[in-house]
Amino acid sequence: MTSAHTHGKRTLAAAAGLSIAALVLAGCSAGGTSDGDAAAGGPIVIGTTDKITTLDPAGSYDNGSFSVQTQVFPFLMNSAYGSADVAPDIASKAEFTSPTEYTVTLKPDLKWANGNDLTASDVKFSFDRQLAIKADNGPSSLLYNLESTKVVDDLTVVFTLKQADDQIFPQILSSPAGPIVDEDVFSADAITPDKDIVDGKAFAGQYELASYDFNNLLSYEAYEGYQGLLGPAKTDVVNVKYYADASNLKLDVQEGGIDVAWRSLSATDIDDLRGNDKVQVVDGPGGEIRYIVFNFDTQPFGATTADADPAKALAVRAATADVVNRAELADQVYKGTYTPLYSYVPDGLTGATESLKGLYGDGEGGPDVDKARATLDAAGVSTPVALNLQYNTDHYGPGSSDEYALIKDQLESSGLFTVDLQSTEYVQYVKDRTADVYPLYQLGWFPDYSDADNYLTPFFLTENFIKNHYSDTEVNDLILQQAVTPDKAERTALIEQIQDKVADQLPTLPLLQGAQVAITGTNISGAEDTLDASFKFRYGALSKG
Repeated sequence: MTSAHTHGKRTLAAAAGLSIAALVLAGCSAGGTSDGDAAAGGPIVIGTTDKITTLDPAGSYDNGSFSVQTQVFPFLMNSAYGSADVAPDIASKAEFTSPTEYTVTLKPDLKWANGNDLTASDVKFSFDRQLAIKADNGPSSLLYNLESTKVVDDLTVVFTLKQADDQIFPQILSSPAGPIVDEDVFSADAITPDKDIVDGKAFAGQYELASYDFNNLLSYEAYEGYQGLLGPAKTDVVNVKYYADASNLKLDVQEGGIDVAWRSLSATDIDDLRGNDKVQVVDGPGGEIRYIVFNFDTQPFGATTADADPAKALAVRAATADVVNRAELADQVYKGTYTPLYSYVPDGLTGATESLKGLYGDGEGGPDVDKARATLDAAGVSTPVALNLQYNTDHYGPGSSDEYALIKDQLESSGLFTVDLQSTEYVQYVKDRTADVYPLYQLGWFPDYSDADNYLTPFFLTENFIKNHYSDTEVNDLILQQAVTPDKAERTALIEQIQDKVADQLPTLPLLQGAQVAITGTNISGAEDTLDASFKFRYGALSKG
């Protein structure tokens, strides 16, 4: 493998040498740091329990990493505050110039924070490396329809697509597969270390990273060279503090130690804070889903087990779906901040169905133990079935422990299952789950764009992000077909058909759908502007005082 080129780098800003304590104190101060409204209220401190896996867009496909990438990397397409629709960002124009060619024209005189020119060559490099690296935990599966990327001149790039009339490609350019990176800093064929990216000042979003203490404290400074759709950041300096414990996050935001708490407080804490006049609870539209993944190789009777049997494996998945009580999870664990989810596309998006409701349980959304028992008996499965179920405590919020304890109780109370429940920290979890370590495991999904496709393509194409060895040729072809179907009614029918077919096979078991919630100090504005259906939390919308 070749290492990243390093020419064109500059040294870090002086702020990089600040201690963590100094940054936090600076973030909590009220004084401005420069002229104009942007800094009038001073720096903002944001707290989160999310975790970064890597800054490199080719190596991560998780909310914690994308939250950073959204701030510091440029995109060809983006969504304005308050909108789910994509429009040119650092591009001046983006359009189909033939059914299989999408041509993007960049704005002139774009620069990286290190002084390098940002040109069409960087754009080609960014997409070529996504496909070349094809990281297990990366977003390259979103680029399934990209045949090639060609540079016409410094400002013009042409994407050639495999299938014509792609309805999704402009949105994919705004997704985790879409950040543009500096070809003079990033490796063409390997994940680039975070330190190289930060030292190389390879940023051209609303912000650049002035200092970087991995999953501890990040300091952002507004990038004056940003020419994108969102306009200049409203606050010059934003510090993000990472918490291991959501209870400490709650304590700090309610006592004014930080300005914003963004992901993830418990439902009980959010409910408590709604009655606290020191903070504002800001709600946004929900696209998050929570679900269980079945590994088709290692689940009971899976393809690589000693007693492999596809019919018995399906019966185990179906019986699990019969027993799980979503309403109980939503009410007892999440106090209504999540709602039961009975299909693969969440409620509110075009094409959403409730395919699972009629197939499993009592047919009305509730559990049915007798039905589960009959399903297992019919397949010749002896009970109780031993399930190894893995979940994560530090990425999907503090409710995960209670959620999976209740799922274990539901399954075992049926008398049909015994559950070995284990948890792993997220940085290890993302490696283990794609290495077939977990037969059944928890995942959540934070959408890349507001379209049903984003709940189908990454999950159920043969080459998918889940990597649970699920593959169905008919489903694969239907997903590819819906993405290139211009007629809205016809496309909606295909999306519904896909959900029905996947529901019969249960590669994943959807459980819950949740809203976006941010807690802010009473002197913070702008959270309501960025808590939109683009599902990106943009720090540049926030201001203090």
